[in-house]
Amino acid sequence: MTQPATIRPLHSLGMDDLEESLNALVQPSYRAKQIMEWAYDREKRVDSWESMKNLPASLRSALSEIHPIRLPEVVTVSGSQDTTRKLLLRLHDGEFIETVLIPASPALYGEESDRRTLCVSSQVGCAYGCKFCASGLDGWKRHLSADEIVSQVLLAEKISGERINNLVFMGMGEPMANYKNWLQAVSILNAPWGVGLGARKMTVSTSGLVPRIRDLADQPLQIRLAISLHGASDSVRSQIMPVNQKYPVAELMEACTYYSERKKQMITFEYILIEGVNDASSEAKLLAERARGLRAKINLIPYNTVEGLPWKRPSEEVQEEFLSILRDRGIAATIRREKGHDIDAACGQLRRRVSAEIESSNFAA
Repeated sequence: MTQPATIRPLHSLGMDDLEESLNALVQPSYRAKQIMEWAYDREKRVDSWESMKNLPASLRSALSEIHPIRLPEVVTVSGSQDTTRKLLLRLHDGEFIETVLIPASPALYGEESDRRTLCVSSQVGCAYGCKFCASGLDGWKRHLSADEIVSQVLLAEKISGERINNLVFMGMGEPMANYKNWLQAVSILNAPWGVGLGARKMTVSTSGLVPRIRDLADQPLQIRLAISLHGASDSVRSQIMPVNQKYPVAELMEACTYYSERKKQMITFEYILIEGVNDASSEAKLLAERARGLRAKINLIPYNTVEGLPWKRPSEEVQEEFLSILRDRGIAATIRREKGHDIDAACGQLRRRVSAEIESSNFAA
């Protein structure tokens, strides 16, 4: 067999990629379908090439060299009283990421809802330095590869024993900064030979990378868009989101309009309420204007306390007043009472704690 030169993990490949490798190995293209069934069929999902018994041993050996299977190690699964679970995963190079499995909220989706949401990470750490977020406290380490993104879904389904039917790319990192790998992962998650999850069941959240928002608008996939806004004015947003210096609110709103016009979808504004920073009534009124112009909906999220950061959540009275201002102006808005507050569910918290424990242990040794 003549081996292709490029080494790419199996779960980062599209069907065309795999067929190309098989062709280079002088193998029939139908082998690609067999392999993808082993990788993604819910009754199989093997973690080694050796388990693919209907492939010749010589082929399995060759493919294991060029397309390794490298599912992350599940280090901990933290549960909470409301059944939210956080998975801490160790990657092949020893770095840690988190993914959070969130059960249906009857208040939002009805008592009979079977919605199971996974919050997926896209980077190790984050370079965008949002002042309220734990993910960037230790800086940016690297992008996740497509297989590392896909693997979070596979492992969450394996551990929960349930099918994930809703994905939000709102975990560690900025998905739009890892656009190529993230988009490849989305195509695998969406593909009928892959995980088979509809694009409308996926939402990507961005801090406001305007060029990538426009790029995504031009993609055929009908993935949903959420904007981590957290400030309706430049003066407020720039205090807590450095990205606003490069892509100010007006420019961001123009990109959102471009996206909305092409996708014919409602955009969501994510808005973390921080006491004394962005919870004023004047900011609520301006936020309502921004949302009305796009027919966007708003998710208000009371700040989830992060050790080492000075921010606090407003009182429930202030939260409700902020919500009332939006609703009085005809805006679709909700307060998302976070699940998993007792398991360090804010992005990056568990990773930071475990990394610190390992570093302390190594130092002591």
